[in-house]
Amino acid sequence: MAIIAPSILSADFGRLRDEVQAIETAGADWIHIDVMDGHFVPNITLGPSIVKTIRKSTKLPLDVHLMIERPENYVEAFKDAGADWISVHVESTIHLQRTLNLVRELGVKPGVALNPSTPLYFLDHIWDDIEMVLVMTVNPGFGGQKFIPEMLRKVQTLKKKSERVAPMIQIEVDGGIGVHNISELKSAGASIFVCGSAIFGSGDYKNTISRMRESLRS
Repeated sequence: MAIIAPSILSADFGRLRDEVQAIETAGADWIHIDVMDGHFVPNITLGPSIVKTIRKSTKLPLDVHLMIERPENYVEAFKDAGADWISVHVESTIHLQRTLNLVRELGVKPGVALNPSTPLYFLDHIWDDIEMVLVMTVNPGFGGQKFIPEMLRKVQTLKKKSERVAPMIQIEVDGGIGVHNISELKSAGASIFVCGSAIFGSGDYKNTISRMRESLRS
């Protein structure tokens, strides 16, 4: 089943609670939360307190994407704030398997994220430790970027590999995704679609999500 996960990074933070409730009413499946530290990526965004506020505003699963150095030091805080999924970058921690095991031990579903230039072989020894792979389809750090076309082939390759070694793994894509390319990415093998400005910048969240679902059915 295809999952549409609006990225709250593109919302109006002056009315965050209203925005969260609006996308839930509009038909979103998850809420994607980008956490940036200004070191791993050149931007600073949300912390556990904002995640806790979002958790109080919705019953939707919270998909927390940690774009931070040493994520192992913060996993528990985001779990306590209400995260249902936590994804960490393979590039961000020396002890990746230990960090993923910590996420699972805390009762949260673990995912791993890959920057556009990071090869898929980084997954070779952690398939049993994850439930999702997040393929960044832009270079992380800022919303509103254009999709990198080469990432379509990366998703296709990942899907073929995962079918052989870990068929239950879900593939999430994040960056430059909208009505114009969501169907292509589903055909390539993705099942979770993070959409930021395509939804929050549309002026009609419900209509945009409905159009995405139409594209996914075609």
